[in-house]
Amino acid sequence: MEVASLVLPVFAIIVTGWLAGELGYLSRSLADALVHFAYNVAMPALLIVTIAQEPARNLLEWRFLLAFGGGSLLCFALVFLAVRADGKHDLASSTIHGMAAAMTNTGFVALPILHAIYGQPAVLPAAVATVFVAGVMFPLTVILLERDVRSPAHSAGLVKQILLNPMVLSTLIGLVWAITGLPIPAPVAAYLNIIAAALTPCALFAIGLGLSVDGLRSNLKASFALATVKLVVMPLIVYGLCVVTGLNPLYTVAAVICAAVPTAKTVYVLAHEHKVEEKLVAATVSVTTMLSVATLLVALYLLSGLAPGVR
Repeated sequence: MEVASLVLPVFAIIVTGWLAGELGYLSRSLADALVHFAYNVAMPALLIVTIAQEPARNLLEWRFLLAFGGGSLLCFALVFLAVRADGKHDLASSTIHGMAAAMTNTGFVALPILHAIYGQPAVLPAAVATVFVAGVMFPLTVILLERDVRSPAHSAGLVKQILLNPMVLSTLIGLVWAITGLPIPAPVAAYLNIIAAALTPCALFAIGLGLSVDGLRSNLKASFALATVKLVVMPLIVYGLCVVTGLNPLYTVAAVICAAVPTAKTVYVLAHEHKVEEKLVAATVSVTTMLSVATLLVALYLLSGLAPGVR
């Protein structure tokens, strides 16, 4: 019951957003504005104020990167090779299948949930996971989708796009500040904390507001298969890697929760841009978002003995 009391209010925000859109109380188009605010303003503020105040020696936890990053890449490889082996899908289609099962929505779901339940200490590992997704999984997807484009201009454009990503850029700013060892001035910290406090309600409400039940009607069988990998297989693999590497309890919880959240909507953006498996990804995002309400409750309950939530 303790875990449920911590988690259910978080998911209640998602359900409230969905009801607002489903009943016509708010236009679903408003979800984009909320997402843009959360992604470009609130989340960077939270990352900067959290990372900048962390001792530099705590910022690079190789065990966490190995557990979460290794689990993400392993799940991608398993699905990619399985789909590619049937001979019916080209490289681009296989890539989208793999990323739909492995690219996780750390920024808009895992980070707000971990922040709401475990407080500021859980933001750092969630930030590292978010940067891994933005700095490794995203460019890997683009490279595989555009494998025939090898011009230096394209490569330079991709590097620039990654470095200017709000999550990556804000993390780098926080890292530089942490390395200097200088404290953040109190007014600046207060300013950033006020903006950062908007992340959880905005991001979670936007997820619900933009959720479409229609997405479930396309590619349902394949979407449930990918959802099983995303919500069950990937968290188990990540947890196994956490145990093997001896990762500390809070970071273990953060790694598993980051692995157990829904498929990132970034995958749909890429699929839409390249006209590859758009309906499949839309359905998978919807299925994983809905099912994760139950699977995350189970994961958090099972992990509750490792690290207690904030009181």
